[in-house]
Amino acid sequence: MIDPTSSADSVAASDAIDSSDGLAAIRKQIIEQTRCVVVKVGTRVLTTDDGKLDLNRVDILAAQLARIADTGRHVIMVSSGAVGAGVAKLKLPARPIGIAKLQAVAAIGQADLIRAYEDSLLRHGYHAAQVLLTKSDLRRRSGYLHVRNALMGVHEYGAIAVVNENDSVAVAELKTTFGDNDRLAAHVAGLFNDALLILLTDVHGLYDGHPDDDGSQRIEMVRDLDGTVMSMAKDTLSAVSKGGMEGKLRASRLANSHGHPTIIGPGRQDDVLDRIFASESVGTLFIPPKRTLKGRRRWIASAANVQGVLHLDAGAVEAIRDKGRSLLAVGIVRVDGTFSHGDVVSLLTPEGEEIARGLSNYRSSELSLIARRSNLEIEAILGHRPYENVIHRNNLVIRMIEN
Repeated sequence: MIDPTSSADSVAASDAIDSSDGLAAIRKQIIEQTRCVVVKVGTRVLTTDDGKLDLNRVDILAAQLARIADTGRHVIMVSSGAVGAGVAKLKLPARPIGIAKLQAVAAIGQADLIRAYEDSLLRHGYHAAQVLLTKSDLRRRSGYLHVRNALMGVHEYGAIAVVNENDSVAVAELKTTFGDNDRLAAHVAGLFNDALLILLTDVHGLYDGHPDDDGSQRIEMVRDLDGTVMSMAKDTLSAVSKGGMEGKLRASRLANSHGHPTIIGPGRQDDVLDRIFASESVGTLFIPPKRTLKGRRRWIASAANVQGVLHLDAGAVEAIRDKGRSLLAVGIVRVDGTFSHGDVVSLLTPEGEEIARGLSNYRSSELSLIARRSNLEIEAILGHRPYENVIHRNNLVIRMIEN
């Protein structure tokens, strides 16, 4: 629910303080608890009206990133702008349409983008570390941990990672793309604990109406990013930008599910990051719920590659969703796909709705044989019964968000 005046359940705040002090206390506590900061800046913030990379804006942001890093926090910048920089560098009249040309323009523009960050950050004593990712880099648990370790290593060497999607090789048809850099930033934040996600855009936050309408007001805080809040998104996409407010809300919801507060704020406000870290009322703050995903379950829910599908009966759905039980073979109606022990599978209701994901204890060939069978029958069918459960509750994540 939207709450512009009161405190959030997930952040301790006294009921005795008034609403403005309560909001300030919440922001202050979040900033004090933040150890990792992921800042995403969009194309429309980083480019000028004629589509060129705005070097002055890069300078302004770099100075603020450095001041945050000076506090000892782990700072990561997720930056759009490679395609826009390439369009300007090549003096193209518009953003290309074909995938191959877009990939080429991104590769050309990426060089200018990282050089701009390196030049700006170096003036404040930090190197820029270029990190290019595709969704497939996070699908395997080992890859997920390798990316995390690499980003931690960059921080330990006193540099600031500048992350972007590897547009030169990421292809939507092969499902290697994150979709947009807002979601990429949420996935990056999900790699760490005590992280704050900041999405900088060309508006001042989420409004209760269209931002251009005179009567619209900025919403200071959201405690429950539900359908009502999602319906407030009024997207207007430009020729050089893939994101929009709806995408930022989805990214915020993903980050919140990991336990990370998110702020959508005005990227063209020169002191936006300084003001956020001074606990001022900037943008819209999205508070995570009390119960959030941690560790391996976070990876299962948001980053892992789904290798197969298990169709469940109504009884199994009720046991998993309403009673917190593990999945037994007797509740499986049908098995789709080919997967191995330890792979992530999706669990569907009889109506075809995904309710959960989890790590399968059995191969798909085995599950096809023991589906609808009781535990007592499994050993007679397979010749062994290594696990009581097809998916243990500890390796199962109820789907509450859209991936």
